[in-house]
Amino acid sequence: MLKPVLFVYSTKKRHICTNGSPTYESDFMKTFNDDNFLLSTPTAERLYHGYAEGLPIIDYHCHLNPQYVAEDHVFENLSKIWLEGDHYKWRAMRANGVDERYITGTDTTDREKFEKWAATVPYTMRNPLYHWTHLELKTAFGVTDLLSPATAADIYERCSAMLQTPERSARGLMRHYKVETVCTTDDPADSLEHHIKAAKEDFGVKMLPTWRPDKAMAVENPQEFRAYVERLAQAAGMTIGNYADLMEALKRRHDFFASLGCRLSDHGLGAFYAEDYTQAEIEAIFAKVYAGNHLTDAETAKFKTAMLVEFAIMDHDAGWTQQFHYGALRNNNSRMMKAIGPDTGFDSIGDYTVGEKMAKFFDMLASRDKLGKTIIYNLNPRDNELVATMAGNFQDGRYGAGKIQFGSGWWFLDQKDGMERQMNALSNLGLLSRFVGMLTDSRSFLSYPRHEYFRRTLCNLIGNDIEAGLLPASEIDFIGKEIVAKVCYGNAKEFFKF
Repeated sequence: MLKPVLFVYSTKKRHICTNGSPTYESDFMKTFNDDNFLLSTPTAERLYHGYAEGLPIIDYHCHLNPQYVAEDHVFENLSKIWLEGDHYKWRAMRANGVDERYITGTDTTDREKFEKWAATVPYTMRNPLYHWTHLELKTAFGVTDLLSPATAADIYERCSAMLQTPERSARGLMRHYKVETVCTTDDPADSLEHHIKAAKEDFGVKMLPTWRPDKAMAVENPQEFRAYVERLAQAAGMTIGNYADLMEALKRRHDFFASLGCRLSDHGLGAFYAEDYTQAEIEAIFAKVYAGNHLTDAETAKFKTAMLVEFAIMDHDAGWTQQFHYGALRNNNSRMMKAIGPDTGFDSIGDYTVGEKMAKFFDMLASRDKLGKTIIYNLNPRDNELVATMAGNFQDGRYGAGKIQFGSGWWFLDQKDGMERQMNALSNLGLLSRFVGMLTDSRSFLSYPRHEYFRRTLCNLIGNDIEAGLLPASEIDFIGKEIVAKVCYGNAKEFFKF
């Protein structure tokens, strides 16, 4: 005979708010956004506060404006630093029914835009924006009030006033968050004048460029491609008339980036390219597109393959790390693309088949002994295990631990669930202990709490394992020092050798 099961329910305390509405709070209910936010066990708290909290930040991939850093930009108000260029927030506002004029329009004020964002925030609960918003208010400004229409005016005034102080300028915020190194995203034709200026002034944070040569591969529009090649030629101080000239100009700019401390490249791809080609074919393809003629799909794929291989060899020979961000389906709303351009919040996760091409591309490099340190970021979580196992195919000991990295949750995946899924796949199929950790991938100087968000999530994941007996509690000091602290900071410092 089955024994009856006893269900025990936690008792609840009834409270009456000042407005007369009842609320209920469990005896064991945690407080939102307190010192133990996202930490669900005592061991998670111990790992975070004992080993992760307060570590410096190495933000090795972001989209900050280098000019703002060089000029130590002072932001006019909270809307300027928080809403301009942030398509995460724009997407949420659109979903909440906010008219576009209050998002990207030019006929509305900064305060009006902020008010629309504040009215949206209460409806972002369970979206990572709700967490990020309140972490940023708390860590940057000491504001612990929940953002809503009722608190919007006060928060806007208080934070906008604080932004006028030296401690909240572009550089001031970087120092506030203990940023040690930041890597921006830069085109090969960029002058890097702002990096040069910032380096000369040595304000306590190292700002380095990252080589992002996507436009040198963008042959879909012949006129735009030729215009870019001419701009590149000017930057390189030479004439480009054929494929060999193109590669010489790119090599000159690669060397220039290296002279300013660049240690990483980055490539934004829909999917990987790995077509067989001959040098003669690539020279002919370049001549065709440079003359203003459209390429076939097969010619485009061969050209992109050749360029990726050449870039990878440059990176290998220079000792750089190459990054691949793949899987985005971009600019899906053609009407809005025409109206306000790219990178405005109309992208989504792509459904590409990538395993075979990815493997072939890396093998094309490995077979020549030209595969250097690499980070792979997937946008479709379906590919987590694919990427984790792909990384294992090309590891070797000549570059130290973790030569091929499964990158952190990116874009739509850089939230608690996405981070946990990425770390679980990496743990199961690779070595979480050798992971180089988090980055902001952001245009905002208020996004550094994403590192804290990641660190708390990591500590909670591991702390829960210890409490469940899946990891030995006797090894907590080793786990704290050799896994938590290194994933949060130490591994990146050793891997990139800034």
